[in-house]
Amino acid sequence: MALIPLDLPPGQYRNGTDFEASNRWRDASLVRWHDGSMRPVGGWTTRKASAFASAPRAMISWLDNSSDSYLASGTYNKLYYVNPSSTVYDITPSGLTSGNLNGSLNLGYGGGFYGHGNWGSAPTSTGVYQEATTWSLDTWGEYLMACSSKDGKIYEWQLNTGVVAQVVANAPVNNKGIVVTEERFVFALGSGGNPRKISWCDQENNTSWTPSATNQAGDFELQTVGQIMCGLRMRGRTLILTDNDAHIAQYSGAPFVYGFERVGTACGVASRRGAVAIDEGAFWMGKKGFFTFDGSVAKEINCEVADYVFDDMNPSQISKVYAVHNSQHSEIWWFYPSGTSTENDRYVALDYKEAHWTTGDLDRTSGVDQGVFSNPIWSDASGNLYNQETGYTHTGSTKPFAESGSISIGNGDSIMKVTQLIPDEKTQGQVAVTFKTRFYPNDTESSHGAFTLGNPTDVRFQGRQVRIKVQGTGNDNWRSGIMRIEANAGGRR
Repeated sequence: MALIPLDLPPGQYRNGTDFEASNRWRDASLVRWHDGSMRPVGGWTTRKASAFASAPRAMISWLDNSSDSYLASGTYNKLYYVNPSSTVYDITPSGLTSGNLNGSLNLGYGGGFYGHGNWGSAPTSTGVYQEATTWSLDTWGEYLMACSSKDGKIYEWQLNTGVVAQVVANAPVNNKGIVVTEERFVFALGSGGNPRKISWCDQENNTSWTPSATNQAGDFELQTVGQIMCGLRMRGRTLILTDNDAHIAQYSGAPFVYGFERVGTACGVASRRGAVAIDEGAFWMGKKGFFTFDGSVAKEINCEVADYVFDDMNPSQISKVYAVHNSQHSEIWWFYPSGTSTENDRYVALDYKEAHWTTGDLDRTSGVDQGVFSNPIWSDASGNLYNQETGYTHTGSTKPFAESGSISIGNGDSIMKVTQLIPDEKTQGQVAVTFKTRFYPNDTESSHGAFTLGNPTDVRFQGRQVRIKVQGTGNDNWRSGIMRIEANAGGRR
């Protein structure tokens, strides 16, 4: 009998048919690959239960001038500060316009998303599209700056828990967001209700917004057919993303202050929180693909799970897509609402160092990377806060697993008779293996196991195509490498 190595490349392939994922990992949740081995993602512990009254749509962490840690978050109608002891303070500005808890999709003529729905099928209803309300949060020195996409005013909170956030004097209103540039200007995005306009304050003075010969305040209207969605601070420039294209703002000093250049077309971001900047550049989710900006040009990233993700997406809630950087593992995670879900319940993640993708189930609506705090802090739709990447307990979730596509002997024209599994797994007891077999690509599938791993593990089954499922059974940091099966080609009895 022959020992056949189950040497599958890292990451998932979930485009096309099930059979197209032959000899690849196809389905998975809560696992990652690193240096050739599969392992569970870190678990989580509750940092603060019911910290917020509803789902957070933005989060930021920072240090004040005394190196004390701060965490702020915004919901559709509230703004909060959470201290290091997890005491929550409501710092909602007085008179804040309450936003939209959920998005709604215009299904009238000309509404909805391009490519969604069937040609020739009449829309089922009409209405006006509205986004779920999000916040853009940034820091001005040690102070918090905030803007709700619904309310449109720019606020500042000066770290006093007894005083709520206050309107920034003289700042434009009816904005869709803000970003503080590296040069210490505040950009008001979609300024004054103009979806293409950017206004900025004087340098180092966020209350001076009227351009004059003695300051550097100004404004600019992007040449775009889209609307400005968000801005990202990067090294030496600011990236501005619309729902159609990408632009950079480059500081030049007086008299023009900022120059603007389009760096990508047909690369719009899916949501106002769907992009993240890292040292290497920026990454974002579009409405049908994923994109990156490397400092010179925006380009689409080859994504081996794109078909699955965008077919899985609930388009009416796409405004809730939220991107987080998980720097300790060189990953970008996007949380999104699947199927008919009105809240984020799934994720897709890119390992940008090793260039592979994973998907899975996890209900998170916002988050921040480690740095200010020792672990990433993420939130769910119920308003709970979690310390992520802590231990390996995945509370309330399916145990981490990965399942392959079809594995065949030769060209798949022979029956595979398998009698033993030779495991390659670190813990030898924290992982179970299940095999699924069929004789034809669309044949009924038979399941065998789960088998508790021994060295070797006796199994007995046959089929032309075999799939393997590896699943953690405990709360341990297991590792799964290249397992082998003892098999030979034989006739079907």
